[in-house]
Amino acid sequence: MALSAIALCSRALLKLGASTIASFDEGTAESEVCANLYPALRDALLSSHPWNFATGQVTLPRLAAQPVADYSAAYQLPADFLRALSAGVGERGFGLDYRIAASRLHCNVEDGVVLTYVFRPDELSFPPFFDQALIARMAAEFCIPLTESTSRTEFLHRLAEDEFRRAKLIDGQQDVPSSITSFPLVEVRS
Repeated sequence: MALSAIALCSRALLKLGASTIASFDEGTAESEVCANLYPALRDALLSSHPWNFATGQVTLPRLAAQPVADYSAAYQLPADFLRALSAGVGERGFGLDYRIAASRLHCNVEDGVVLTYVFRPDELSFPPFFDQALIARMAAEFCIPLTESTSRTEFLHRLAEDEFRRAKLIDGQQDVPSSITSFPLVEVRS
């Protein structure tokens, strides 16, 4: 079942024994904590692992302005960009030497840069295993501002780490493991 941002926050609040919210603008302590902490927690969890549901590829548009030093070309990152995984040229999404600086990708390629990256998907497209990891993380982070219980917070952080590991395991089972394409030590011995 797809959950909205409000539903995700409400489930985290329920884990704490707090009142649920119907909107981020209610004026309650719960809605204020959710409104202020949710976006950063969501983005941090999304960018902490190359989730299959939040990984995409895009050909980047080149910018007219050139980098000041080290590289010859700059490319604009997508608006939903959270984390770069790799960059390549043409039909290959990896292998390019690059640097991310000032919301731009700098490299020495003049055209056709392909970026593989973690993006921010809509909450309704989160899979259930990610929902559970996010809810557990939010419950742990919401605990101090709403309950002021440090022992409960520590316990909830341990549960959140367990949920995070479980979610990574499930996500990792949905993909073929990447193979080593070239390894200099093996090539030298051949």
